[in-house]
Amino acid sequence: MRKHRTYLVIFVLLLSVVTAIAAETRWVSSEGTTLKAESSAASETIADVAVGSEVTVIESGGRWLKVRTASGKEGWLFAGRVSETQPAAEVSGGDGGIFGNSMKSSQISTAKADSGRSIRGLSPGAAQYAKNRGTPELYKKSLDVVLARKVTPKELKTFLKEGKIGEYAQGEGGKK
Repeated sequence: MRKHRTYLVIFVLLLSVVTAIAAETRWVSSEGTTLKAESSAASETIADVAVGSEVTVIESGGRWLKVRTASGKEGWLFAGRVSETQPAAEVSGGDGGIFGNSMKSSQISTAKADSGRSIRGLSPGAAQYAKNRGTPELYKKSLDVVLARKVTPKELKTFLKEGKIGEYAQGEGGKK
């Protein structure tokens, strides 16, 4: 009986270790993610890291994670730019979508305009609801104007910096 308990304890410990190791894998979920030399947005950029890239967490520094990329580079990523789950394949438009040209062979077929609107939150169901409720055409046209607006990566970065949002929210330096 005592021998069985010992085996059970060893099994549970091994299972815990395997689970902990598996939990250390993350995936980059935001475009424009950069691997930094230190846990600060102002730190030197080591490399750009593409959406969908798998990284291994070496150390957690609060809002920043020290990671190792598949190519072996080590540095810091803002925790808000990674996910514990692998990103799902996105619908690719003519420009390759968020995963670049690697997704052009996607098996998903949908109208580019519909997929773009659904990404922004307007689904075909919402459009049908608005139609059924008699939402004025002026509102639809106004929404189309808003949805057509584009923000460049540089404009987005400036907005985040000035608003002290995301990785720019904390002061310079410091791991925690």
